[in-house]
Amino acid sequence: MTLSLFEIAALLLLLSGVFGWLNHVVFRLPHTIGLLVMALIASLVLLGIEQFFPGLGITDTLQAAIGQIDFYATVMEGMLAFLLFAGALHVDFSFLRSQAWAIGLMASVGVLMSTFIVGFGLYFLAGLLGTPVPLIWALVFGALISPTDPVAVLSLLKSINVPPALEAKIAGESLFNDGVGVVVFTIMLAIATGSGGGEVSVAHIAELFFIEAIGGAVLGLLTGWIAYRAMASIDEHMLEILLSLGIVAGTYALALRLHLSGPIAVVMAGLLIGNRGATLAMSDHTRSSMFSFWELIDEILNSVLFLLIGLEVLVISLDPSFAWLAMASVPLVLASRLIAVSTPILLLSIKQTFSSGAIPVLTWGGLRGGISVALALSIPAIPEKPLLLAATYAVVLFSIIVQGLTVKNVVNRTVDPTLL
Repeated sequence: MTLSLFEIAALLLLLSGVFGWLNHVVFRLPHTIGLLVMALIASLVLLGIEQFFPGLGITDTLQAAIGQIDFYATVMEGMLAFLLFAGALHVDFSFLRSQAWAIGLMASVGVLMSTFIVGFGLYFLAGLLGTPVPLIWALVFGALISPTDPVAVLSLLKSINVPPALEAKIAGESLFNDGVGVVVFTIMLAIATGSGGGEVSVAHIAELFFIEAIGGAVLGLLTGWIAYRAMASIDEHMLEILLSLGIVAGTYALALRLHLSGPIAVVMAGLLIGNRGATLAMSDHTRSSMFSFWELIDEILNSVLFLLIGLEVLVISLDPSFAWLAMASVPLVLASRLIAVSTPILLLSIKQTFSSGAIPVLTWGGLRGGISVALALSIPAIPEKPLLLAATYAVVLFSIIVQGLTVKNVVNRTVDPTLL
């Protein structure tokens, strides 16, 4: 049975509300983690029912509905723009600026280091476990799994207490490294599929990287400044909220059309509007209304996204023979994260002081989420795709559920209590 777009949206919102209520009343897990866990359990139960009672058709209906959703387009060309803007809007730019070097190095050099560590690691592990993966496709996996997910990370920060400087590093890195990661993934995928027209020199790759990343930042600052000036000329909260919606959608769409980084563009626009705009262009009433509106948007889209991650299991064919490599990918990604975080911090610690626990908290708090799943699903239909999907899902589920539920303990054990 084919469902209409409205029916699919209604189903997702209904499930988000029902699962959210059950989690709040019964399980009491953090909201987004609870939704993911409940959706995952529901998916596995439905698949089990289908095995014993194939004639019921309940699973088929839900599989057909979820199968109609293009997860990549939904996340990367829809939800992500609004989620990133909502996250950036609430970030204090003065804190980001004070940690600029650490954030910049982790979001650029750290992502590149992790991409190659994970890529080469997966290549050798796959060979040892009898499921060989070509090196270039292992590097594609490294690129899609290396950036931390800003949606998951910013949601996590709402539930734990960390020192302001450390919070700035975590939030700032997650906001920027997904844009860098998407650019790296795009380049690796072009090399893997041969769609780069043969131009795969280091100089060409560097040119693509800087054009997309820096071009996206410039575009975001430009559109954010236009919105800021427009807001400063009026005092009408509903119109200013509408203007912010238009700026987000327009900036992201224009960035995609110009082959610039849409994530970086909306982050820059969000930082400008949320800081300079909120201070100089908005009345108290407008500021309160604006931030409340985007907090609600963030909550709704977050809920639907984490629900979708759990329900996507219904339509992804996960081969049990890939289980060992999928499980081995988890410590591999954690080890690469540790190296990618500790290298910039140890280098910078020569001239500046970092709070105690910075490395373990940044390592364990670097969650992966919907962006990694979306990028993995966008890989063309190659023989290695099911294996890469299995590894991606293993890392994402471990990251969100295990790391997300225990990072508070890591903070309490490693961070100086007087800083909390």
